[in-house]
Amino acid sequence: MSTYDLTQGNILKNLVRFSVPYLLSCFLQTFYGLADLFITGQFNGASTITAVSVGSQLTHMLTVVVVGMAMGSTVGIGRSVGEGNKKTAAAIIGNTALVFTAVALLLTGVLFLAADEILTALSVPSEAFAEARSYVTICFFGVPFITAYNVLSSIYRGLGDTRHPMYFVMIAGILNVGLDFLLIGPFRMGASGAALATVSSQAVSVLLAVLSMRGATDLKLSSRDFRPNKKIMWQILRVGIPISAQDGLIQISFLIITTIANRRGVEAAAAVGIVEKVISFLFLVPSAMLSAVSTICAQNLGAKQYDRSRSTLYDALKISMGAGVVFTVVCRLFGTQILQLFAREEPVVAALGVQYLNSYVLDCIFAGAHFCFSGYFCACEKPILSFFHNIVSIVLIRIPGAYLASVYWPDTLFPMGLAAPMGSLLSALICLAAYLVIERRRSLTHRSQK
Repeated sequence: MSTYDLTQGNILKNLVRFSVPYLLSCFLQTFYGLADLFITGQFNGASTITAVSVGSQLTHMLTVVVVGMAMGSTVGIGRSVGEGNKKTAAAIIGNTALVFTAVALLLTGVLFLAADEILTALSVPSEAFAEARSYVTICFFGVPFITAYNVLSSIYRGLGDTRHPMYFVMIAGILNVGLDFLLIGPFRMGASGAALATVSSQAVSVLLAVLSMRGATDLKLSSRDFRPNKKIMWQILRVGIPISAQDGLIQISFLIITTIANRRGVEAAAAVGIVEKVISFLFLVPSAMLSAVSTICAQNLGAKQYDRSRSTLYDALKISMGAGVVFTVVCRLFGTQILQLFAREEPVVAALGVQYLNSYVLDCIFAGAHFCFSGYFCACEKPILSFFHNIVSIVLIRIPGAYLASVYWPDTLFPMGLAAPMGSLLSALICLAAYLVIERRRSLTHRSQK
């Protein structure tokens, strides 16, 4: 496993070189869900579409929580690489394996036992409940594969390598699409077929990642690295738990919004589910920037190159928010065509989806800002700031905004879609204020040391 030095060279080039493979990897992972939903819509009606959209939201939430917790490993490895301390980096990798093996086993048991209760809490329409249960049951059994792949990818990112995870998920993505067409189409397995295709693809990704690690050259792992180390485990969890909790609560807020939509009927539920998938695809750019900023800035902060860290953040903000503007324009112009791809035989679902998408897509701009800031806060080992701004946004705007919109505008989904971008705008403003405070304190500390 090779390490990649991100403390040298052109900043923008490093940012692009790191983020593009990660972006493609995330695209392919998100494509799993989009492929499930698209192919499901070609062979099934609104009830099965709802089952797959709700089930895949739960799976996505699980993935986001795992990736958030693994951010502690990414940042720790990145700082160690920046300091030139490969011995510590290897120990972090070994203890990461121990921590997440326990996490995967715990999650598998809890989620499997609570499947029915979770779906009931989400107010899944009765027409879709049985298929949704089949989908989540299969995916919950696949939690070890989902956890393993995303943790291995986080380790690679900490080392500055996003190319290998891209190769793994590319192969698995091709397999996923093929299995989707086979299991959902000719085999008529509906939501169960979509779940089997997703879990099988994740298993292949894990196998490829493990086999690649065996060819390590630059960073050697030994049995000593897999011995429990309380200090290193705390370092992983100190950064990872706030990010995981933050991301989990964000996903819970999305699920609550889905629950609000589910209570408006199966067509509204399907429309919201489809748009959430489209938005998750568009969010790949800010997600890639978050990962790139956290890793590149972690290495540069480890090497005490503070100017390069700031420049990395500024370039990421330009890329992420610029992409958000482009996505907003495209979705406003071609919203109907986008929704019809997923609900060809359901014109009511498509019409409701366009209403929701037209307002929700603005979130790509504002979230593009606070994602970049969150990556910077993680690199600074101040994840509590990211946790804070997201919780404030959820509690004050996202959930109450969606609820009030559903009460006062029951005939359209457009006002409900505004809750997310307004919440992200508040997050971005809080992030900007926190960043200015951090930089002012750093400047004062630097002056006092002269």
